Amino acid sequence: MKRKHANRPGFSFIRAVVSIAVIGGGVAGAYTLVKMRKPPQKQELPVIAPLVKVVRVKPADIPMIIHGYGTVRPRVEVDIVPEVSGKVVSVHPQFKIGGFIGAGEPLMQIDRRDYELALRQANAAVADAQVRLDMEVAEADVARSEWEQLHPDTQPTSPLVLRAPQIAQARATLESAQAQLATAQLRLDRTTLSLPFDVRILSEKVDVGQYVVAGQSVGSAYGMESAEVEVPLEDVDLAWFDIFQGEKASGGASARTPAQVIARFAAAEHVREGYVTRTVGQVDRMSRQVSVVVEVPKPFEPFADAGDRPPLLPGTFVQVRIQGRTLENALAIPRDAVRAGNELWVVRDDRLHIEKPTVIRADRDFAYIQSPDGQGLTVIVSSLDTPVEGMALRTRANGEEAPRTPNPGDLDRAN
Repeated sequence: MKRKHANRPGFSFIRAVVSIAVIGGGVAGAYTLVKMRKPPQKQELPVIAPLVKVVRVKPADIPMIIHGYGTVRPRVEVDIVPEVSGKVVSVHPQFKIGGFIGAGEPLMQIDRRDYELALRQANAAVADAQVRLDMEVAEADVARSEWEQLHPDTQPTSPLVLRAPQIAQARATLESAQAQLATAQLRLDRTTLSLPFDVRILSEKVDVGQYVVAGQSVGSAYGMESAEVEVPLEDVDLAWFDIFQGEKASGGASARTPAQVIARFAAAEHVREGYVTRTVGQVDRMSRQVSVVVEVPKPFEPFADAGDRPPLLPGTFVQVRIQGRTLENALAIPRDAVRAGNELWVVRDDRLHIEKPTVIRADRDFAYIQSPDGQGLTVIVSSLDTPVEGMALRTRANGEEAPRTPNPGDLDRAN
């Protein structure tokens, strides 16, 4: 049976009133909450200065090191050429490529017999000429005695009387025979071929039984006393040492500019001391560079002692460091700290200062400037997005307090 009272008009009115009351209460409550809400507290965040990496650069007296590269070559290289012809009867056992032969040791021996016979003939000719001269002198003495007996207190009217022309002719014949004797002796001595200095053989093309001709090369060798390296340099590098000092020096190596030759051999780096001796005397037309010659004494010394350094072989590509003048009261700035336009970012009192110092010289690792006040600098080595003069910064040391700077010890480090 259906409930009929739900459709009565009074019931609908009551339901509408209740709905309006509920909605009005909700709106009133919401309004009250909004009015009672407290606004949020405002807090100002601190401005954090950018963090940068810096190095502390201190002034020092820094020797300028000029870097270059070159190829080792022997200072003395000669062709081995016999001065007489003949058959080779013996050859030095070390007369082969790479062999070592001492000064004065016979490289090879040419058959001496023909030259010994020529020497005997020359000796005989000298003896014959000496006899002829002695006979002419004796005849002249006899002629003088006869003239004095026949013509006392007078002089001969002709030199023929005392046989003066005959004596002069006999004396000239003797001198010619003596010269021929010396020539024969010299040719005999030249059958033994040697060099006046220690050498290493570069090439050889002779063996026992071979006939050699005077003036024809039978090999080549280079001296063991010293080696040279030709180093091309820019003209700006030449200002840091006296390139003509070695040419003008008449004394020892102390009067020349010292240098180091660094070679990599057998997976190790080896250093040898040398000095600048001269220039090549001209400017290269293509590169516009000037080459200096660095001499290294005793490059093969390890073969004479028990040293562990390998020899400085010709043809080795090496690095050369030349010790130039000392830049006093200088700062060595890392190259990556020098910005475009030679700008330098310096920190003073936690503030950025953008400076443009005069770079006196720059190499692969450093740019060198003069310290303006004898004090060091705190240099930024990291990057900044928008550098502004005077902006606040936070700093952090980049490893060591100061970067490594070149010093005289760089030229004295061991192998």
